[in-house]
Amino acid sequence: MRVLVADDDRAVRESLVRAITLEGYEAHGVSNGAQALEWLTEHAADLIVLDVSMPHVDGVTVCRVLRGEGTRVPILMLTARTETSDRVAGLDAGADDYLPKPFDLDELFARMRALLRRSADVGSAAATEALILGDLHLDPAGRRAVRGGRELELSKTEFDLLELFVRNAGVVLEHATIYARIWNYDFGPDSKNLAVYVGYLRRKTEAGGASRLIHTVRGVGYVARASGG
Repeated sequence: MRVLVADDDRAVRESLVRAITLEGYEAHGVSNGAQALEWLTEHAADLIVLDVSMPHVDGVTVCRVLRGEGTRVPILMLTARTETSDRVAGLDAGADDYLPKPFDLDELFARMRALLRRSADVGSAAATEALILGDLHLDPAGRRAVRGGRELELSKTEFDLLELFVRNAGVVLEHATIYARIWNYDFGPDSKNLAVYVGYLRRKTEAGGASRLIHTVRGVGYVARASGG
């Protein structure tokens, strides 16, 4: 399990990274919200421990951005603030849990375990449920894709990419986000790798004159939707 810790207090951040590592997780630390968002474009995390008050980009903003991108990674927010309005702001932004400072490490670990269990349960159910976009039907468990009664012959990468698009239908996915999710590596702005695979998917999903499902958002990335340009 990989945990990202974002806290501008160096002592707190380093202590958390050390303690979480000793607990058996892989932990990485960053000092502000901007660094957290940048790190997450290149790496996958199973849990984010996010301080609310950070310079440049605060924790609430980071949470809103991640949820706006469709990221489902559980987020545990930390703060020295105890006012109800601050807790509400964090939870409304999409945080899954909230722990005020100072806190006991045993409580932190218990909350982390609860969030990871909940995420695993949701992920297990989501991984097996059928996905539908227009007349495209995906069976993640059987790794089958059918459109208009015609089964599509897809490679592993093609299926993974199509599943990512369909699960996030209507959400614009940036190039870096797609690279991180599918290849776990950002090949850079000059890479044509993603465009090549999108081309493969379009030829297969649009065979026989079927309408386009994967649309280009110039300068940003791609979005899946059943109709429109």
